[in-house]
Amino acid sequence: MSAGSGMYDPLVASSPGQGEAYPQSYWAANVTPPAPTQLKSHIDTPVAIIGGGYTGLSCAYHLAKTHQIPSVVLEANQLAWGCSGRNAGFVLNGTGRLSLPQIEQKWGADTARRVYAEYRQGIETVDELISAGGIACDKTPGGYLKVAHKASLTEGLVSQAEHLQRHYQDPVEIIDASALQQHYLRSTEAHGALLFPYCFGIHPLKLALGYATLAQHQGAAVHSHSPVTNWQRHGDKHWLSTPTGTVSADKVVIATNGYTPATFHPLVDNRHFPVLSSVIVTPPLSRQQLDDCGLKPGLMVMDTRALKYYYRLLPDNRILFGGRGAIRGKDANHPIYRQRLLNALAQSFPALKGIDAAYFWSGWVSVSLDDYPRICQADTQGTVFYSMGYCGSGVSFSTQAGKRLAQRVAGDTSLPDLPFMQTALPRFPLARARRLGLWAFYHWGRFKDSCSLLR
Repeated sequence: MSAGSGMYDPLVASSPGQGEAYPQSYWAANVTPPAPTQLKSHIDTPVAIIGGGYTGLSCAYHLAKTHQIPSVVLEANQLAWGCSGRNAGFVLNGTGRLSLPQIEQKWGADTARRVYAEYRQGIETVDELISAGGIACDKTPGGYLKVAHKASLTEGLVSQAEHLQRHYQDPVEIIDASALQQHYLRSTEAHGALLFPYCFGIHPLKLALGYATLAQHQGAAVHSHSPVTNWQRHGDKHWLSTPTGTVSADKVVIATNGYTPATFHPLVDNRHFPVLSSVIVTPPLSRQQLDDCGLKPGLMVMDTRALKYYYRLLPDNRILFGGRGAIRGKDANHPIYRQRLLNALAQSFPALKGIDAAYFWSGWVSVSLDDYPRICQADTQGTVFYSMGYCGSGVSFSTQAGKRLAQRVAGDTSLPDLPFMQTALPRFPLARARRLGLWAFYHWGRFKDSCSLLR
């Protein structure tokens, strides 16, 4: 992914390509790409899974491990080529964009408690798979810090913490401004915070490749470099064609999330909106820079902006810093988006003014119309399933979603009663106007965030 060149755009391109290389990310630079496992024959299988990221690989593993159902995973490019190999590596409590109070208001307190329990189980599932596979994914405990970027927002964080403690018995901690600056980070835009101590960081690409190994050890067939170019139904079977092979399957799982082409299948077309998130990684900081920033090792941070920034200190003393990127794929690698992140980093940590980015890349996240994802049986026959719409918060939830998809495919009736599983994703009205709306939202968000710093 060279500077100035575009990247795959799900709303423009009909296919993500075949065997495309990983982006020039910090994560990919620290991993030896696995050998291609292109499908080169015909396979008949109970379940075909389209997409070799967290959701699809977790689904394949749990189908085999828990339900003794074999499956075939088809990934168009390298395994975890999409957001599973590009994200910031935050294993957090949640998904979508709805807060627990919003979920309470929409579905009631009992449902919100079940949703919270599912979020926590998602973190536990990631931890279990890391342990089960001995996955060397640079797991770094340290917790997640939600930081008030202006002083007037601290009161709201305190209220949020009290609500979580009282109604969910969450061990969240309130960190005041003095303790925050002394023990966690020394930033000009940190006035108080909430610490979620059970969250942890990982190397996202190593985690995904570890999932692939787990699934293969359980008997799943995992094929990279194998895009689905044609999908037809013949009798009781789904027939999927790739450039050099075919798969006939009783059931199909769509696990392509933010990288799903706009016209991939009628059951998912126009049911999500791919949005770019961009990341920079600095060179290793000097001892003086580390001291000036005071960023605690292992800590993951996100602020309270409308257009949020997120960052962490990596194990080799680099800072990863991310936020919203371009609107269109062809603009993803424009230097302006790299510079915006560098400017925002320096605004938070003035000691880093003038620092360059050693790595810069972008990835698509899947946004749903109503701000929460689905783990869905998509057809009335019970042969097509999908999970998508994580809204940029999916490392733990997508892993859990793969586990839940496996249960749905297997006909397991013990699934929890959660909103994620009750309906299909709604279609976007005026789908062609989505990017115009995103452009307006970004301008509103930047205006709101710039005004908030004046108060």
